[in-house]
Amino acid sequence: MFSPEELQRYALVMDWGMKKARNNQFVSGDIVLIRTDQACLPLAHELFRMFLEQELNPVVRITLPEDMEKTFFSLAGDPQLDFQAPGDRELYSNLNGLVSLLGPQSLIHLKDIDPARIGKFAVAKKYLRDILEKRDSEGAFGWSLCLYPTEELAEKSGLSAEEYKKQIVRAVYLDQEDPLAVWENIFDKSRRIKEWLNSMDVEYFHVLSANTDLLVYPGVNRQWLGLSGHNIPSFELFLSPDCRLTRGTYYADQPSYRSGNLVRGVRLHFRDGRLVDMSAEEGEDFLRKQVNMDGGASMVGEFSLTDRRFSRIEKFMAHTLYDENFGGENGNCHIALGASYADTYALNPAELTPELKQELGFNDSALHWDLVNTEKKEVRAHLKNRDVVTVYRDGQFTIADS
Repeated sequence: MFSPEELQRYALVMDWGMKKARNNQFVSGDIVLIRTDQACLPLAHELFRMFLEQELNPVVRITLPEDMEKTFFSLAGDPQLDFQAPGDRELYSNLNGLVSLLGPQSLIHLKDIDPARIGKFAVAKKYLRDILEKRDSEGAFGWSLCLYPTEELAEKSGLSAEEYKKQIVRAVYLDQEDPLAVWENIFDKSRRIKEWLNSMDVEYFHVLSANTDLLVYPGVNRQWLGLSGHNIPSFELFLSPDCRLTRGTYYADQPSYRSGNLVRGVRLHFRDGRLVDMSAEEGEDFLRKQVNMDGGASMVGEFSLTDRRFSRIEKFMAHTLYDENFGGENGNCHIALGASYADTYALNPAELTPELKQELGFNDSALHWDLVNTEKKEVRAHLKNRDVVTVYRDGQFTIADS
């Protein structure tokens, strides 16, 4: 689907992203995991070649195909859902890099599976994410992920296969002679916006749109992050707020596919950090099961804004990676139900113990579900000195020269 030149550029951008995401430089002999769906093998091969030439040690793992995944969740008993494969802990404890290549050939194959079974499996595998999060905070690990076009993604987004592929080419700047130069420029502009946001002593952010009236409290020792290399593309800037203080109403007008279920028109009401009421125009039963996955699934782990001037994504793409970075006319805001990001801790993330996380209101959950609002909106920062600064309007941050 991609030309050889586009594949090479895509691999270069993914290599850039993984390395940008790690605090320490990669050295000869470092272990890099390429985790890939079958559809993405052409890109996986290009990365495999590139990492070998860099004297890294690439390990390739092909994600379970959709039909086998459905068989697993249909037949596995509780001990099998909880099973931890020998060797996984050792591999993840020694990884220096990870590139995940996503190319789903079905978005609805788990539609009839009880979400509680999927949730149980996610909880059982959370220990691997915890290992990588710790290595990330220590500067020993960097990761990135991207999307590969498939017929299924195109169909579910209402686009032709060629239109879908063109959205990816534009979003990743593969149509540019030097995409890395473009990404470095956006990286620099994003850095200036983050510095501006982090310079404010904010008590809470007030998000206002036609259907949203939400107060998000950053909490103590938080920092805005974004465009770290972790996701390609990534135009969002985000923080993990104090999950205990969120209140008000949030509406996600962007549809969302999750675990084979389409959820649309999600409306959430928060009081003292927790969901007290929720509804969805489609997929409400699934929504309710997801937010009951564990104790943190009904609380907010992330608050994010995307500037439309950076993002060239203008279509619904039926995948969170792209939909959470939607640019369009109004940019987007999204919140994530569930897990927070430890690296949004403004001090040393390596010191962020589970006890300190709880003390500061960092949310902990096996769930992390981004729900996107693309309505025209305004976001006001209410500072602790009682000043009010409009930080986001008409789809973009209000800082000059951004």
